[in-house]
Amino acid sequence: MTPQTASDNLFGLESPETGTAVRVLVDDLTSKALDYAVPSGWRGVASPGCRVRVPVAKQSRLGTILEILDNASTDGLKPIFEVCDDAPVFTPGLLRLGKWVSDYYCCSLAATMRCMLPQAIRKGETGFLQRQTAEATPLANDAAFQLLTHRAPRQASILEVLRRGTGPLPVAALLREASAGRDALMQLSKKGFVKLDNATQMRDPDRGEIFVHSAPLDLNPGQQAALDLIQAACDAPDANPKPILLYGVTGSGKTEVYLRAIEHVLRDGRDALVLVPEIALTPQTVERFKSRFLNTPYPVAVLHSHLSEGERHDEWHRIRRGEARIVIGARSAIFAPLKKPGLIVVDEEHETSYKQEEAPRYHARDVSVVRGMLEKCAVVLGSATPSLESTHNARTGKYTEIRLPTRIEDRSMPLIRVLDMRVERSRSKGAEIIIASKLRDALEDRLSKKEQSLLFLNRRGFSTSMLCGKCGFVARCENCSVSMTYHRAENRLICHLCGHAIKAPKICPECGDPAIRLPGVGTERVEAAIDRLFPKAVVRRMDADTMSRRDALRETLLEFRSGKIDILVGTQMIAKGLHFPNVTLVGIINADLSLHLPDFRSGERTFQLLTQVAGRAGRGDLLGEVFIQSATPFAPAIQFARHHDFDGFLEQELEFRRVCGHPPFIHLILIGVRAPHQDLARLTAETVHRRLDGELPDGTLLFEAVPAPIERLKKAWRFQIMIRTGKALATGRAIRRVLDALPMPEEVHITIDVDPYQLM
Repeated sequence: MTPQTASDNLFGLESPETGTAVRVLVDDLTSKALDYAVPSGWRGVASPGCRVRVPVAKQSRLGTILEILDNASTDGLKPIFEVCDDAPVFTPGLLRLGKWVSDYYCCSLAATMRCMLPQAIRKGETGFLQRQTAEATPLANDAAFQLLTHRAPRQASILEVLRRGTGPLPVAALLREASAGRDALMQLSKKGFVKLDNATQMRDPDRGEIFVHSAPLDLNPGQQAALDLIQAACDAPDANPKPILLYGVTGSGKTEVYLRAIEHVLRDGRDALVLVPEIALTPQTVERFKSRFLNTPYPVAVLHSHLSEGERHDEWHRIRRGEARIVIGARSAIFAPLKKPGLIVVDEEHETSYKQEEAPRYHARDVSVVRGMLEKCAVVLGSATPSLESTHNARTGKYTEIRLPTRIEDRSMPLIRVLDMRVERSRSKGAEIIIASKLRDALEDRLSKKEQSLLFLNRRGFSTSMLCGKCGFVARCENCSVSMTYHRAENRLICHLCGHAIKAPKICPECGDPAIRLPGVGTERVEAAIDRLFPKAVVRRMDADTMSRRDALRETLLEFRSGKIDILVGTQMIAKGLHFPNVTLVGIINADLSLHLPDFRSGERTFQLLTQVAGRAGRGDLLGEVFIQSATPFAPAIQFARHHDFDGFLEQELEFRRVCGHPPFIHLILIGVRAPHQDLARLTAETVHRRLDGELPDGTLLFEAVPAPIERLKKAWRFQIMIRTGKALATGRAIRRVLDALPMPEEVHITIDVDPYQLM
């Protein structure tokens, strides 16, 4: 970019703050900002949030301007080389949000800012595709066209296509439609009949998918009350409206409320952001929103990890320029550069996938609430199974709660039956049972009625382990302290933590016994069992193994919606948010898998998962039925889910958390220590514990350094220190102060996870 005045601003923003010196956070260098002088040619452009190129140790590096230094002396300051963009890439609201994320989640500001930008933007690349276009000139009149028709029919064919159009056409598409070659086009250009030019081509994340306009649906009284409350929050004058917790049972019409609320803020000239937890939900959500706003001046942009870098680059710029007024995306979309956010919707707010497991370890739901506060916009947290943190905030008055207790059109909640797998196994004389007899009969009944079924198991692969019944050998990962999963299609053992894979042995590597066993069940094994039971049924599997191809997810969902698939087997990809009216049966295999993990949230996660999966049944005119297969059928989480009793589960779980001192009544901070040698990891963790002792705020509980539940991961030994505190911000600052003063071996890595969701 060349120096320019503020009037040259391509994005139509207000004139930026100017100054003679700026404070710049240099990428990938240090968390400490550096000061630079601003040459006179850049003083109308350099402003907070701009990306700049600056000198660092005789190198040119990229960075972000954090602030203007008013009345600062430029003596001894190196000048910035250039401002890389025509306007700030970080709005003032995003700059404040980034600083809050860095402070609260104990992460360097450099790592936070890096997380907030797509890779192509961070690298300073323009990233736009250029395509050649052709347009007919005034010389291409009827006489010229008639002359070419006889002498050069291919040139005439090109002109005919151009004269039918209303503007420039891409050259590739033009030649394809005219059945002509580039030589004919170049001849037309030489004669002055055609003007060739270059234009920017925006990549299409929908890959040509066609959307059909959908009209708004009628609202029932509950939906209307929820909409009125949200609209009032959006219109709150000069105040920070409380976040709204929208608790609506599965199929209660929460999405229609979101759509109406978004229409309201768009008409008021503001923008909307919708977060979804799973990539699997994105195609259906995008279709719903793009269909609703198809014939309106409110384009929709998409941001998620399945986009290419180029697509993310283009979508980000559409948002930044104000060309897209609605943004739909996964957790990182919370940092979308909306000009005037008016509403942020966090759908399925309870989902743990909103928590990022690498620095900065932010939770998108909580960051949404903070962004709403900073930018004075309404925030709606929606779920059929709200998190205990959100429900506790609603009970204490921090959030406003509104409920949708019934399904739309008075549809019934699905009938849930719990099958005791201990009884099934006793009847089979100890043989492993994958599909219980009652579930098998129900599947057969749905196939005869041409209705669809879902089978859910949150474990991919064929078998969860490989072991020898003679000597007790278990195939374990050489990098992690876990057993490896057998994948039959590849005949490989794969570690689902680090990805290490080996060819599956035919005999026991230890004793040579050929009768090596494959205990445990994964989605691949369930699919094989269903194929054997129902050879005429069309069965598909939806998990990380089958959805690795770029468009596989979209294609599978389209096939299932069109009725081409009878039974869909899947992991949590199929567990929530998806709406298929012809699904009348849901089977949940091994429902208690997550119930016995060493995690205080295991009961909550099990209840949420069962409720969400069960909610996929009976969303149309037909009654739904759910079968839960469990070896612990009387566990409270399973029984409360069976009776659709969210309040009963909530009361019990909150009392358990209060008595035991767990969130939401207190904050947790987990310090992780990782090193290539066990003794080094232990010694470092014990040293950190000693240094922290006595340095934390009063009332903080510091636990001893202990091995992590998964002690070895990706060739590194792991120890952790748990901290309970009522003052997360002050405790986090104290931890950073201690760690910054502690010399650390180069091979040791320390992480700080505030409000952790992964304790393994």
